[in-house]
Amino acid sequence: MKQILLDVAHRIQERSAATRTAYLRRVDAAIQRPRGSDRMGCANVAHAFAALPANDKLRIVAERAPHIGVVTAYNDMLSAHQPYEGFPAIIRDEAHRQGATVQVAGGVPAMCDGVTQGLPGMELSLFSRDNIAMGTAIALTHDVFDAALLLGVCDKIVPGLLIGALHFGHLPCVFVPAGPMGTGLSNSDKAKVREQFAQGLVGREELLAAESAAYHGAGTCTFYGTANSNQMLLEAMGLHVPGAAFVHPHADLREDLTREAVRHVLSITPKGRFTPIGRLVDERVIVNAMVALLATGGSTNHLIHWVAVARAAGILIDWTDFSELSHHVPLLARVYPNGSADVNQFQSAGGPGFVIRELIDSGHMFGDVATVSRGNTLRDYGQAPHREGHQVVWRDLPADSGDDTVVRTAAAPFSDTGGLKLLTGNLGRSVIKVSAVPVANHVIEAPARVFNGQDELLAAFKAGELEHDFVAVVRFQGPRANGMPELHKLTPPLGVLQGKGFKVALVTDGRMSGASGKVPAAIHVSPEVLADGPLGKVRTGDLIRLDAVNGTLNALVDDATWAARTIEHISDDAVENNAHGLGRELFGGMRRNVRTAEEGAVTWL
Repeated sequence: MKQILLDVAHRIQERSAATRTAYLRRVDAAIQRPRGSDRMGCANVAHAFAALPANDKLRIVAERAPHIGVVTAYNDMLSAHQPYEGFPAIIRDEAHRQGATVQVAGGVPAMCDGVTQGLPGMELSLFSRDNIAMGTAIALTHDVFDAALLLGVCDKIVPGLLIGALHFGHLPCVFVPAGPMGTGLSNSDKAKVREQFAQGLVGREELLAAESAAYHGAGTCTFYGTANSNQMLLEAMGLHVPGAAFVHPHADLREDLTREAVRHVLSITPKGRFTPIGRLVDERVIVNAMVALLATGGSTNHLIHWVAVARAAGILIDWTDFSELSHHVPLLARVYPNGSADVNQFQSAGGPGFVIRELIDSGHMFGDVATVSRGNTLRDYGQAPHREGHQVVWRDLPADSGDDTVVRTAAAPFSDTGGLKLLTGNLGRSVIKVSAVPVANHVIEAPARVFNGQDELLAAFKAGELEHDFVAVVRFQGPRANGMPELHKLTPPLGVLQGKGFKVALVTDGRMSGASGKVPAAIHVSPEVLADGPLGKVRTGDLIRLDAVNGTLNALVDDATWAARTIEHISDDAVENNAHGLGRELFGGMRRNVRTAEEGAVTWL
C-alpha cells in the first residue's frame, strides 16, 4: 500500500474523529430499533401498506420479509434517466422471486444541466443536489424499510441521493445505474462545430444538427463529465453491482444487473451479512473515491460534491487531501475531454474494472474495504459482468488494456500524477483540471480582463475585443452570489482564442462543466467575491499568473497596493436579477446559508 494513501486516510480519520464517532453512534442507535412494522402504531402500518396486495402485506407484517424502499430520479427530460421508467416493475418482480417486497418510497427532482447551461435555470443546479438529498430523506423517513435501492445517474442526482442515503446510514443501500447512450457524433467533432459557431463560421442549423447527432438517444451523455464520473466513483466505493456502470440501457445485461441489484441488497440486510451504508462508507472508502477521480481525470465538480458526501457520513475532507493524493496517483484513463475516447470506448478498453484492479494491485487503492458485492471486497469490482443464460457471472479482465490510448496499466500510465491540482495564492484557493490542458498552457501569465458574469465575456468576444493575451476573471459566480452555475458556455470562445495562439485562461469563483477542457481554468476560487474573497480586488490590467506546475494563483500586484485595495461588490440590481425568475426566489435561503465551495457548498449544516 502506498504510504500517501495511509497518511491521507490517517489524517482524515484524526480530523474526523469527533464527527465520525457521533455519526456512527446515531447509526448504531437506529440499527438497534425493532423493525418498522413492529415498532409503529397500527394506524401508521395500515397507512404505509394500504395500497399493497394482500400477499405483500402478509409478507411484511406477519412473515417479516425484507422490505425494500426505492428512491427514483426518473423523468424523461434526462436521457440518462428515461430508462428508469420501467425499473420499478423489474425490481418488484425480482423482489417477489426472492421472497421480499418493494415500495417506491419517493421520487426526487433531476434537472438536465445540458438543457440549462448558460441560462437562469443553471443557477438552481448546484442547490438541486441538496434538494435531492432532502427528497431522499422525505422518501426514506417513512421508516418501514430494511434496505434501499437508489436510482440515479446524473450530475447532482447521485451526490444528492448519496447524501440523503447516508443520513439513513442504518440501511443497506445499493445504487442502480442505467448506462450510457450509444456513441454518436464524436465529442471532439462536436467541440469543433461549437467553436465554428462561436466564430460565425456555421449557423444555428449546423450547430443543432451536430448537437442532435451527439445527444441522440436514451442513456448518459458519452463524455466523461460529472454524470459518468459519478458512476466511476460509485464503482470505486463498492456501492454498485460490480461492473454495472457503463452497460447500455437497452442491453440484455442491463436488466440482469438491475435484478442483481435486488439480490445484492437483500444479501446485506440483517438476515444476511449486514452492511449498512453508514458503516460501509468509511474514511478509506472516501479516499478510494478520491483516487478513482484523480486516476481517470474526472469531473472537477466532485471536489465540491464528494466533500459534501463525506460530510454526510461524518468525514471531513478538503482540497489539500485531493491535491496530495494527486501528486502520487497515476493517470490511467483518457476519456473526453481528457482524451478523444467516449465512455463506450472506455468500457470496451476495460472500463472502471480495469482501472480499479490496476489501482489496487499497484497499492493506490484500499482493496480490503467493505462493499455491497457478494464477495464483500473491492477486488470484485476489478472483474466484468457477463450474461450466461439468465444469470450474471463475473470474469477476470485481461491483463492488458483493450486500447492503451484509452486505458493503461499502472506500470505504464499516461502520467505519474493525477488529473486535478490545488492552486493557492493571494487570490484564494482554487482547483484546476490539468489532465486535459496542453502542457504548454500549464503556466499562463497575462493581464486580467474582469467580467461580472459570463454574458459580459461572451459580448466582448463577439465584439472582437479579446484578440490578445488575457486572463478572464469572471466573478460573482459563487454559491452565495447566484448558486454557482457552470460556465460551460465560455469554453468555445476561449478555445477559439487559444487556437489562434493567444495565451488565455479563466479564473472564477464559479464552476466549469464536468467536461472542463483544454483551456486552463482556475475554478471554485474560495472564498467567493460575495463573501469578501480577494478575487474582488482584481482590476482589469493587473498581471495574473496561473501556475499549475507549482500550484499557485496570484495577482502580481505589489503588497502595499494590494493591501490598500477594496473588494468590489456586485450591484443591487445584479443581486436582484439573480434572486428572481424561474423559481430562483425559492432558493434564497440556500444562497444565504451555503458554505464555501471547499466545504462542499452544503446548505444543511
